[in-house]
Parts: sequence; C-alpha cells; structure tokens
Amino acid sequence: MSYIRTMLGDIAPELLGFTYSHEHIVCRPGHWADRNEDDLLLDDPEKSLKDVLDFKRLGGNAIVDATAVDYGRDVKAVKWISEQSGLHIVATAGFNKSFLWDSKRPQGNETYEQWIERSSIDELADFVVSEVERGMEGTDVRAGQVKFGTGYNMISPLEEKTLRAVARAHLQTKAPVHSHTEAGTMALEQIALLKEEGVPIEHLSIGHLDRNPDTYYHLKVADEGAFLSFDGIGKIKYAPESVRIGCILELVKRGYGKQILVSGDTARKSYYKHYGHGLGLEYIIGKWVPRFVEEADAAGFDGKALIEDFFVHNPRRCFTFKK
Repeated sequence: MSYIRTMLGDIAPELLGFTYSHEHIVCRPGHWADRNEDDLLLDDPEKSLKDVLDFKRLGGNAIVDATAVDYGRDVKAVKWISEQSGLHIVATAGFNKSFLWDSKRPQGNETYEQWIERSSIDELADFVVSEVERGMEGTDVRAGQVKFGTGYNMISPLEEKTLRAVARAHLQTKAPVHSHTEAGTMALEQIALLKEEGVPIEHLSIGHLDRNPDTYYHLKVADEGAFLSFDGIGKIKYAPESVRIGCILELVKRGYGKQILVSGDTARKSYYKHYGHGLGLEYIIGKWVPRFVEEADAAGFDGKALIEDFFVHNPRRCFTFKK
C-alpha cells in the first residue's frame, strides 16, 4: 500500500498535485527568538494563510513544511492553515542542524543539544517514530517525512547521531527522508552514513543543493539515486535564477530530470508577501515557472513537461510511504 501522509490524514499519491517540496509556514525558532531576530519568526498564522492562498489561487495544491521540532514548529497553526486553505500540507519529524540546538526545549529546562547528547540513537529514533506514527507535540497530527541536518563542510558528532536516529526511524516507518545541507555541502557524506544504516537512497531528498551550484557535485549526488532539492528559488543574493536554471537543465540533459524538486525555503518575514512585502509563495508558480518553461523550450527541452515532473510527478514519488 502506498500513501502520502498529510496533516489532515493519509491520501493517495495521485491526489498530491502541484507541490512545493520545502517551505516553512509558521515557525518561531528559539535560537532566533532568543536573539530578537524578528525576520526569522513566522509568527502570524493569518498572514501565512494569505500567502498559502495566493499559491492555491495560481494552481498550487500541496506544500511540504520542512519545520522540525527544533525550529519552532507550530503544529496546530499549520494544521489550521491546511483546514482553512484546503491545501495538502506534509509535516516533518526529526531534527535540523546543531547550530540551532542552544535553545530550550518546551518540554523542560534542557536545551536541544543537552537532550540529544544524553539520549541514545535508538531513543532519538523512538521519538521520531512516535511523531510519524502517533502524533507531534501532543496532537494526533502525524508527520509525513523525517529529517536531519548537517553543518557547513562538517558533520558534528551530534549531527551524525541524529542522522542515524532518523535513518532508523525511516527503516521502521518507511517515511521519506529529507536532509538539510548547509550551503549544499556534505551531501555525499550524508549518503555514505545513511548507507551504513541500510537506507535506500531513492527515499532521500537533499535540501539546498542550489546553494552549491556545482554540476559535477550534483551529478555525483544524482548518481546515488537521491532527489536533489533546488529550494532557494527567488534568493538572488545567493545566485541569479539563470545559474539555478542552468544547473537544473544540465541535470535534465544527463537524464536526471526525474530526481529534481523545486521550492523556495521561504522562512523569513521579508520573503513573504503578507508579512514583509516580499516575493511571497506566489513567486515560483506565478513567475519562475513561466520563465523556466521559456528557457527550457529555447534550449530544446519540453518546459511544461519538466514542470510537471518537478512539481507533480517527482514529489508524488518522493513523499510516498511504500510499505
């Protein structure tokens, strides 16, 4: 039996539709709140809902919310947005990167770092399994993917610990696996560790690879069978869209179009239209997609067919539980 787990229940994969594969909808990360970094706090569900509705109005049907417990997840608020909008939203169990683990856990006085350090890998895996099979943060809302993260050009001992915990949770639940890479680094090292744990790499999506616009590197990752997430669309301060599109088309040219996911990782008020007058969740579907189709067609590809792959067919395969 195959299904995709959303915040409102399990659905048949063919119902997912046009999907953003890595976003943040409501989150209040303790690391940033402690430092009064207001731009990094998406703390108004009604404003977030307005951006979600912009996406839906243009044909969007689903969003994967990649917010893990250590990034200030708000399960009830995001479920409410799913109910109000009618969009399928996939929630995330697991962890982010160790950079964020200095904040206190809501459940007690210890930090995330202290909790992870004192817990065994299997205890952390049990926590992730419970979020997938029973519910997150005292609710009955179950996660639809499991996540871990690593740092810039390094994997700390505690990050390896959470990676192995998430790998073991995947093997028990069959939940899709997603990884955070810092600036697109350490993807191959992540894959090597997951293989040690017995995780089939075709169940893995790797985030932020467009932050490292290196086609040689992308091809090595693609050769392993993972999904490559180009989720920095609209963030021109890192690279112009021409660079991202060029990397994507090179992967397509080499036969890897079925392994590409596209999204925005829209995690700041200034990126949202209804918080900070930014490009908003409507940007990719409304403006980037037409540009990509134009450039792909000019390069001799079928742009519309590629968009169907990146936003419909590939997410459908990537986020499916296969038991």
